[in-house]
Amino acid sequence: MKLLLIGAGNMGGAMLQGLHVYDTTVVEMNETRAHELRGIFPDIKVVSSIPNLDGFIVILAIKPQSLNSLHVEGCAKGVISILAGVTLEKIKSKIDSKSYVRAMPNMAALVRKSATSLCGDEELKEVSIEVLNSIGKCFWLNSENELDIATGLAGSAPAWIALVAEALSDGAVNLGLKREITYKYIAQLFEGVGEVLQNEHPAILKDKVTSPAGTTIAGITKLEEGGVRDSFIKAMEASYLRTKKL
Repeated sequence: MKLLLIGAGNMGGAMLQGLHVYDTTVVEMNETRAHELRGIFPDIKVVSSIPNLDGFIVILAIKPQSLNSLHVEGCAKGVISILAGVTLEKIKSKIDSKSYVRAMPNMAALVRKSATSLCGDEELKEVSIEVLNSIGKCFWLNSENELDIATGLAGSAPAWIALVAEALSDGAVNLGLKREITYKYIAQLFEGVGEVLQNEHPAILKDKVTSPAGTTIAGITKLEEGGVRDSFIKAMEASYLRTKKL
């Protein structure tokens, strides 16, 4: 499998953590960044211009606003686009390929723990999942509308979860814990709860740790008073609506 990664910024560079095991060529026009990539990934080929696309599975990782100025030649075997808010129809108008997939990894690709949403042509499904499983776990969806919803869940929610982590840290610091301890504690807490949620329904997990008249229900009561559920539901809706406008 020959991969051509166009764009090696934050997300493209993160993806190389897993993609370097393939026959991968990277297009990076910034010479300083190109030199850095060659040092980190000696097995990949870094070029400054886009080669003919014939025979490549193309991973499009440029900024969405740069798509209009993209000029390519040839017909790719497949195109996997990670451009937020850019439809398959738009990608097809710019790049000739036998098949197309839209994908939305999230920032956890940096540690190869991305929750990546995909949709598109069935004939590219297996290859796309194989490639993107190298940076986490893939979820195949039935439509671009579902992918837009998932963008809020997997793409934007890391920032919301980080906000929760910061708030929990503030609460613990307010009561007397040192800041550096709280952040490490919360990171481990999130990792452990995430593993449990792989096989446990969230409501069941909540009930298991919520005793009558206990500490957990006291905290949940305050969260409900603050409308935390309603806030997250509205955050998802706002993210989805903004995605549709991009």
